[in-house]
Amino acid sequence: MKKFRNGIFYVGIIGGFSILMYWIILMGVKLETGRNLKIPTSDKSQWSEFLDSLIKNLHHPLALLLAQIVTIIFVARIFGWICIKIKQPAVIGEMIAGIVMGPSLVGMYLPEFSAALFPTESLGNLQFLSQIGLILFMYIVGMEIDMKILRNKAHDAVVISHASIIIPFVLGMGLAYFIYDEFAPADVQFTSFGLFAGIAMSITAFPVLARIVQERGIHKTKLGTIVITCAAADDITAWCILAVVIAIVKAGSFGSAIYTVLLALGYVFLMIKVVRPFLKRIGDLYAKNDKISKPIVAIFFLTLVVSSYLTEVIGIHALFGAFIAGAIMPENIRFRNLFIEKVEDVALVLLLPLFFVFTGLRTQIGLLNEPYLWQIAGLIFAVAVVGKFVSSTLAAKFVGQNWKDSLSIGALMNTRGLTELVALNIGYDLGVLSPELFSMMVIMALATTFMTGPTLDLINWLFKSDSNENEETTALKNKYRILLSFDRPESGKALLKVADGLSNKRAESSEITAMHFLPTEELHHYNTDTYETERFRDVIQESVDLNRNITTMFKASSDIDNEIVNVANKSNSDLLLIGLGRSIYEGSLLGKVLGFTTRIINPEKLINTVTGKENILESAVFDDGTRQIISRSKIPVGILIDKDLSDLSAIFIPLFEIKDWELIQNYVQKFLQNTNARITLLDVHGKITADLDTKENIRHMEHAAPSQLSLTSERAIEKDFLEQHSLMLISIDGWKQLVDSKSSWLPNIPSTLIISEEKN
Repeated sequence: MKKFRNGIFYVGIIGGFSILMYWIILMGVKLETGRNLKIPTSDKSQWSEFLDSLIKNLHHPLALLLAQIVTIIFVARIFGWICIKIKQPAVIGEMIAGIVMGPSLVGMYLPEFSAALFPTESLGNLQFLSQIGLILFMYIVGMEIDMKILRNKAHDAVVISHASIIIPFVLGMGLAYFIYDEFAPADVQFTSFGLFAGIAMSITAFPVLARIVQERGIHKTKLGTIVITCAAADDITAWCILAVVIAIVKAGSFGSAIYTVLLALGYVFLMIKVVRPFLKRIGDLYAKNDKISKPIVAIFFLTLVVSSYLTEVIGIHALFGAFIAGAIMPENIRFRNLFIEKVEDVALVLLLPLFFVFTGLRTQIGLLNEPYLWQIAGLIFAVAVVGKFVSSTLAAKFVGQNWKDSLSIGALMNTRGLTELVALNIGYDLGVLSPELFSMMVIMALATTFMTGPTLDLINWLFKSDSNENEETTALKNKYRILLSFDRPESGKALLKVADGLSNKRAESSEITAMHFLPTEELHHYNTDTYETERFRDVIQESVDLNRNITTMFKASSDIDNEIVNVANKSNSDLLLIGLGRSIYEGSLLGKVLGFTTRIINPEKLINTVTGKENILESAVFDDGTRQIISRSKIPVGILIDKDLSDLSAIFIPLFEIKDWELIQNYVQKFLQNTNARITLLDVHGKITADLDTKENIRHMEHAAPSQLSLTSERAIEKDFLEQHSLMLISIDGWKQLVDSKSSWLPNIPSTLIISEEKN
């Protein structure tokens, strides 16, 4: 009755007040009498008027800006994903996306589309938003600078860093001397032109470098520490120099720029001696909180805005103020992480791609329409590489590094990335760089960033040592090696229980390695140790409880599934254990491209279905990441569906075909040898007992462990039976049959280990 009463009330209220509203309108129309109202008339049909209104709305500045943002983010994510697949930083793809959407490609071949999406009058809004994104980005960069490392480990690093600045800076000014007549704008002094050329040659992209170091797993090595410290010192020095250069360019001479520099020094003194201690006290008060209250957030954002405003008014650019505001943030890691999480998604995902496209709209590669201009572009690239790569390498060698580490430092310090684009855009806005030279410099920034990865690979190949590998191979020759990869600590504990169950009686001749990979964009170099400790704490405690020694591996990666496969194939392990994704709808291709975790549509599955290429993996209800790991791994893979696995006291193994036993019997034997588990083999279709060889093989195992192993073909599988077991072990073909037949077992199965076969 209550349901109908609510419905009657709802209809009465809506209907009654609608009638009242209609009556008010009728009465109001009568008030129009005597007024000289202009009612628009048109010969057009209502449909034509609607279309005209729709077109007008499409060209409204806000609608146009939103369309630009949607297009930019989509294209940037696609190109970033492609670069990740070819083992390049995502920022390279986003930089390329910006150029592609500019006059160099889309503007050249689809001019009407380019003019409609990026009309000249709309670029002001795009530039404004991109500048906001850059301010937030520089705030993050400042927060990522670890001042403790600079204070404690800056001795050799400062020598390398400053050598890698002064040498390319001077080479850049020398280059400016030769190209000034032809490429400098007519109203630009040589001093301004030469100083900006020097800055362009001497910058290192600290954020990109830090992520490359993390992805390559060298952040804990001496090389990683030195190069991170070098890059941090380089970043601080370069931005201070750039602030001075901007002051000189705006003032027009050294003399008048002195006042600007003095004001800037006063600003820095104020930020370090007054604002920083104040922010530190706030950070100490809230250091242990998991959340930051809105008033505290307001204080720090106000610091960012005021700092940026002051540096813009002084004449050294708002970005320098944002950088300093980030650098003076409280050094407490938890506090910085909370703040970076609030800023990072909006800055890096939403606003920063706008800057790449705005840069791309300025980059006109078509202007380089003569071989001579490409020769100059090549000269700029050569000066940049010689100045940064060679100077960093020689400086590192001088302070005592070996040749491999010295060359690696040189390759990493030659990374320019986004930081270079920021400096180039400042030069372009100040009128120091001509469109042709700006385009050449952008090409140089892309090329020097792109070459970092291949150069490091080449250096590692040239200096690889076979002796260590041979010693490790000999030592591990007779060991049973299990590699497990977990995403959550709970999953890691369950996987470790399974690995221990396969090897604990022969711990001295077995080896377990636990891996955890984290997306690069979710980890910052300064909190790597803290995050690793937190992630491995439960797994390590589980290893202590099991009395097992394990090896841990922690790494940031831009392509986790591919990383797991590569490690597994290079490790010579006997088994890879992974956990099934928390949702079978995670990890689709489009989801990875856009950064989503919920499946909207899976293009790969759609294509395979249409072309008839759907395979066992796709019909076995695995997420895309799991399918990739199974299909590409050269070693057997065990996929664990964890349903709160507590022990291995009772194991149930359904056998559908003879080949199921051939695949699983080795694991059955290991469980029998290493645990006291009751193992029940079920001959589902009667094919096992019908095959004499297989039946005899199982009978021998039963005689060896009569109280542990049993084979049956008559038992009805009901809920009670399944709940009596802690683990189900099944082949991937058997799992496919269960899923495809929508077996009544599925809702009640215990934790399940699905085994795939070894690839030849």
